[in-house]
Amino acid sequence: MQHEERVLTEDGSHTLVNDRFAVPYHSTHGAITESQHVFIKYGLLPALAAVRDRPVRILEMGFGTGLNALLTVMEVGREAYTDQSVEYFTYEAYPVTEETVLQLNYPAQLNIDPSAFLPLHRAEWEKRVAITENFFLEKFRRDFIRDGQRSYAAGSIDVIYYDAFAPSSQPEFWEGEALAVAFRALRPGGWLTTYCAQGQFKRNLRATGFLVEGVPGPPGKREMTIARKPE
Repeated sequence: MQHEERVLTEDGSHTLVNDRFAVPYHSTHGAITESQHVFIKYGLLPALAAVRDRPVRILEMGFGTGLNALLTVMEVGREAYTDQSVEYFTYEAYPVTEETVLQLNYPAQLNIDPSAFLPLHRAEWEKRVAITENFFLEKFRRDFIRDGQRSYAAGSIDVIYYDAFAPSSQPEFWEGEALAVAFRALRPGGWLTTYCAQGQFKRNLRATGFLVEGVPGPPGKREMTIARKPE
């Protein structure tokens, strides 16, 4: 059975250290700060700006603590987005236990009721669940690379939150086979956003067909990566 150690990061929010991979789920420089920068600023917000006539479709590799999903729910809950919605597909091979989730301080740090966070973890696997009126969640406890029963169509995803553990811990997710899965999922012009800026990873992205851009990273990282599927 896996175990996660709770750690306080520099912005006051928690992350977990998974004993299976011996690395934190989020940056120790600030878990919430990192997620807002990498996945909301460079993922969700530009997608909401670009897609107005249908739901924004997000694919997340690595549900983990549910922080990225929570921040997405909060953002699309703002008054500016009442006419938009998000379909959120996420893979997680090693779900965090509810006992651990209840110890995370994200609701307090974000000044929200815990009832906004727990449904993300309690949602049934392999089923589309309406978390709010404009946020629909599907969680998969399957192999992201080899899943043959994907519920999203190839070429339908607007943005991928690529949040696997670091290449040193999960190298298979930063290499060609996994990146080809991501490439096929994206619509032309869609993109992948990730905290990782490793040189070999960026070479692997280019070899897969992505257009790769380095952009400023969150605190503690000089650079992160945006990889776009050509239109």
